[in-house]
Amino acid sequence: MSDYEVHEPEFSGTTTDDWSAPQENDFDADDLSEIAAHFVLSSSGFDDPENFTDLKLPVVDPDGNLNSNAIKTAYSGGHSVEQIDDIDDDTKERAEDVLEGLADEFDDLDLGGDDG
Repeated sequence: MSDYEVHEPEFSGTTTDDWSAPQENDFDADDLSEIAAHFVLSSSGFDDPENFTDLKLPVVDPDGNLNSNAIKTAYSGGHSVEQIDDIDDDTKERAEDVLEGLADEFDDLDLGGDDG
């Protein structure tokens, strides 16, 4: 089981645009630690991730906008925290908590989870 690190990503704005998970070449940065700021999970840390593939659950687009559709996908979609095989329950819960907190940035974003 991988030892994932969870953090709240940095963002400069919000968007409800359609979402497609970014690839490494979508970012105008060569430093993986800058790219990591757009993700909720990393299997090799956020300060100096080893590989782009170590980063999971992107929710901030390459332009720095928190995306409501990305939050929904990360929370319960086909590429969600629930779909990551090698994550422990505590880390999964912490990641879901971060996603729920990020969802608060949008007035009407319903993640479909329990309210409480």
